[in-house]
Amino acid sequence: MSFFASVIGKSNVLQEESELSGLNEDWMGKYQGNSRLALRPKSTDQVSKILAYCNEKCIAVVPQGGNTGLVGGSVPVHDEVILSMSRMNEIRSFDPVSGVLVVDAGAILHNVDEYLVERDHIFPLDLGAKGSCHVGGNVATNAGGIRFLRYGSLHGNVLGLEVVLANGQVLNALSTLRKDNTGYDVKQIFIGSEGSLGVITGLSVLCPPRPKSVNVVFLAVPSFEKCQEILTAARQRLGEILSAYEFLDELAFQTVLNIHHGRVHSPLPYGASSPFYILFETHGSNAEHDKAKVDGFLDYLVESNLITDGVVSQDETQAKSLWFIRESVPESISRAGKVYKYDISIPVSKMYDIVLDMRKRLAHLPQTQVSGYGHLGDSNLHLNVVEPTYTAETLHLIEPYVYEWTASVGGSISAEHGIGVMKPNHLHYSKSPVAISMMQSIKAFLDPKGILNPYKVLPL
Repeated sequence: MSFFASVIGKSNVLQEESELSGLNEDWMGKYQGNSRLALRPKSTDQVSKILAYCNEKCIAVVPQGGNTGLVGGSVPVHDEVILSMSRMNEIRSFDPVSGVLVVDAGAILHNVDEYLVERDHIFPLDLGAKGSCHVGGNVATNAGGIRFLRYGSLHGNVLGLEVVLANGQVLNALSTLRKDNTGYDVKQIFIGSEGSLGVITGLSVLCPPRPKSVNVVFLAVPSFEKCQEILTAARQRLGEILSAYEFLDELAFQTVLNIHHGRVHSPLPYGASSPFYILFETHGSNAEHDKAKVDGFLDYLVESNLITDGVVSQDETQAKSLWFIRESVPESISRAGKVYKYDISIPVSKMYDIVLDMRKRLAHLPQTQVSGYGHLGDSNLHLNVVEPTYTAETLHLIEPYVYEWTASVGGSISAEHGIGVMKPNHLHYSKSPVAISMMQSIKAFLDPKGILNPYKVLPL
């Protein structure tokens, strides 16, 4: 312990159970480790010294950001050392001309976005957990979020990374250039690697200008088929300004209203229940032009009998209240019981079928509820199974059925939350033997002693 204290200071070497309890367990209470040591470095140099020492001594390390993941990727499996990035939270630079931000990995997403908004820009990623997740963790898991439809993935928006390798070497690939065609783009292997290949300490990101015009619309839709029809029409009629297209089913919507009773009410004028709800958003530069397009689109939806109710935000406050409904779904469902969460990519035409199939499969369990919501615009479903307590019977009925089902329609077992400790042995449902072998070879090359986030991502 004296070595770690000499590097980061005694106060940042955490050993007390009261200090470690929140770091040893994920926010859902599903995954729990038994680490007896957490370290809080402040600089890349300190991370480098810590990893060099741990590599020499063969001490396993778990990098941890905001600990908001769903697959147990940021908590120990056994007694690995926790490397908390919470103190590495500085904005390093921002160029308003290019829109390139350079920031520490431990900066909280909400704080980064607020910083950018003050400079007429936004971060290309937005998540319900933005108040606690770290941007480095977002990159490490290749998070998708609600802006993916408009601004794309982090693979395209991250221009450079600063990464500390397992042996303590610092890879400085923190380029701010949009075009750099010199050899292999090595930063890409760390995006989505979940801390298993190196510890991200800094990133440079291309940030779009803040939209001058924003419209948020919440709709009641009578069927999932009509949700798909509306998406097709939105792409055709709102193409250049459509920025988000989300859906939630009736159970997910009612869970939010029940959990936040008295605080959240149905925003719809008629208030009648509906099987499905759509929330879409537009980003543009001309308010009059955008409003005319949205109004014309809504007229089309009414005339085509595609919706039964709807509301358009009249100001920023109402827009935030509409988004609150969608963004609070994960937290609300988690408060309703113990949750089995599945983040999967499925072709849009079959996206809700797995929810219906799972309801039939679990129908004999009266206290179990199955709901679905997610990013319909990019085929990302969040499947949730809720029951009073976690049971082996329910888990056995869900897995590997959900992965087999997903693979059978050409889907992916992880759309945006990674593999973590939850899915390594199911990786073959989405990756070929050759791809898995290549991933294992990369891991062996960059982390030959296997100290970085062991038991995660790759099958044992």
